Amino acid sequence: MDIPVVNNTERKQFEIHQDGETAVLQYRFHDGHIWLMHTEVPKNLEGKGIASTLAHYALEWAKENNMKAKVLCPFVAIYLKRHPEYNEYVVK
Repeated sequence: MDIPVVNNTERKQFEIHQDGETAVLQYRFHDGHIWLMHTEVPKNLEGKGIASTLAHYALEWAKENNMKAKVLCPFVAIYLKRHPEYNEYVVK
């Protein structure tokens, strides 16, 4: 299933809108990097791959924009363990 992600630059978060709810991965820019801060998925959207889609989108965004990601979000850190192909785009 293709889940569309919106980059809400005003609120500094990647968003997925589904079933009247919004899931987000908040970010900030600091020291020339994108800092992935916090993922929040509403209860009724859990278990549908929403958080993984947000993490994937954020890391792809960093890659496409020649930017490294600093990961503060625990979920994105777990995602990276399953997807080491993004390690070169992450600041340790």
